[in-house]
Amino acid sequence: MRAEIVAVGTELLLGQIANTNARWMSEHLAAIGVDVVHHQVVGDNVERIVTALDLAASRADVVLVTGGLGPTGDDLTRDAIAIAMKAPMVRHPELEQMLRDKFAGFSTSGSMPAANLRQADVPEGARYLMPERGTAPWLVAMLGGATLYAMAGVPGEMREMMRRVVLPELAARTGGQAIRSQVLRIAGMGESAVAEVLEDLFASSSNPTVAYLASMGEVKVRLTAKAASASGAEELLAPLAAEVRTRLGDVVFTDRDESLEEVVLRLLGERGVRLSCAESLTGGGVGARLTGVPGASAWFAGSAVAYTAEAKRDVLGIGQDVLDGPGVVSEPCALAMAEGARRLYGTEVGLALTGAAGPEPHQGAAPGTVVVAVAADDVRHAQTFVSRGDRERVRRWAEQAGLDLVRRYLEGLPLPPSSA
Repeated sequence: MRAEIVAVGTELLLGQIANTNARWMSEHLAAIGVDVVHHQVVGDNVERIVTALDLAASRADVVLVTGGLGPTGDDLTRDAIAIAMKAPMVRHPELEQMLRDKFAGFSTSGSMPAANLRQADVPEGARYLMPERGTAPWLVAMLGGATLYAMAGVPGEMREMMRRVVLPELAARTGGQAIRSQVLRIAGMGESAVAEVLEDLFASSSNPTVAYLASMGEVKVRLTAKAASASGAEELLAPLAAEVRTRLGDVVFTDRDESLEEVVLRLLGERGVRLSCAESLTGGGVGARLTGVPGASAWFAGSAVAYTAEAKRDVLGIGQDVLDGPGVVSEPCALAMAEGARRLYGTEVGLALTGAAGPEPHQGAAPGTVVVAVAADDVRHAQTFVSRGDRERVRRWAEQAGLDLVRRYLEGLPLPPSSA
């Protein structure tokens, strides 16, 4: 079964909000064996919405539409569906009553604006369903040979219709076919190098398939299998995932659904040790990522953002000889910062990050220079490398390198040599 998702809203085209609905919908449709073949985004223009719906219905079995079901003049999805169906609009008294009841229950809304009655209009021949959340009735219609589901763009309201109606109905139609994916996440190895190692697996993949997703400081290898059942799909995935992991080795930091910071915190907990950080060029980014994980306080003590040389001296106790000699962008400084973090927070492990984020050189260090260091009773290790790109990219690569350095230390893996 092929599905197409059509998101309606000029705000999506302007970049004012991200289309997170499409990602959520695709993930949950894949889980029941529905192939999402296209995504479309169209603005609040009735002619363009009609064109988008006709195109989607011509090439998919199911069309899922989000957005444009509100009561205002720019909410045009309902009208576009009626035009595409060549059907008149019919007002339903029971929907009108539902709207009045909902507004009566809104303690701060006052009387219902007359414009909201537009939401009681349904294209003739379409099925409607009343939502628990919001005021936009859901619509189900046939458009050509495709089944069309229209739902509100508000994420919570979209998910309500997907869970209550769309996913159960489509699961019944697919006969329980399942698609399962497993993602192996990699740090310290670029996308092209990963692809070279897995080239033959990619070339021969059909079921399961192999795909690559690269982001700053990380590569994801996504393996996807389709079978008559979830267990059957997982059986197809297991040997391929094992082969990928064997080939790539210790650059794979997880084959679970977890981030690098979650892996580090899990390993800290398994070993019963606590981590602290000293951050310069990352400005607290590592600390923010770690504290974004529930329960982080059990194993992460804190991060000292020591941005200036004076802060490194006064807060972390970096000697003036280090600041005047090797300088703030150096391995001796990073190692001293990691030890300073350990002293400051009383932790077993310290991580430090310093460098020149750019675009200008900093104390003789080229833009993009990054130095990370880890310190513990049994290790003092620093790594220097150069990251190309803007400040955001450099900082992200630094965070990834620092967290991965801690991960490698905790797992007893070889630590990366400095490229300085």
